Amino acid sequence: QVQLVESGGGLVQPGGSLRLSCAAAGRILSINNMGWYRQAPGKERDLVAIITAEGRTNYADSVKGRFTISRDNAKSTVFLQMNLLKPEDTAVYYCKAAARPNSDYGFIDYWGKGTLVTVSS
Repeated sequence: QVQLVESGGGLVQPGGSLRLSCAAAGRILSINNMGWYRQAPGKERDLVAIITAEGRTNYADSVKGRFTISRDNAKSTVFLQMNLLKPEDTAVYYCKAAARPNSDYGFIDYWGKGTLVTVSS
């Protein structure tokens, strides 16, 4: 079984920065795409950023130029550096990874439990 554990959320003032981390643990043969999603109160869960195993990235338009996704393949960890945070960035941020637990399976999507980011003065 693969577990994803997020950390780094919290309360920050508008214009501030936070760095989220998500570490994958358990039986992992390989990991393909890793990404961050967010869900604000009363809204659907939306893609924030995604990174392939080769390091190619894609961002939601609302975060381009402010957020940066990166990963450490040796540590099965993905990061989200969030700068110039706005109140509308307030949400629960979820990590997602397409991981293959062993050779009997293809890639399966796993989700973390989420970490709350609150941007408020």
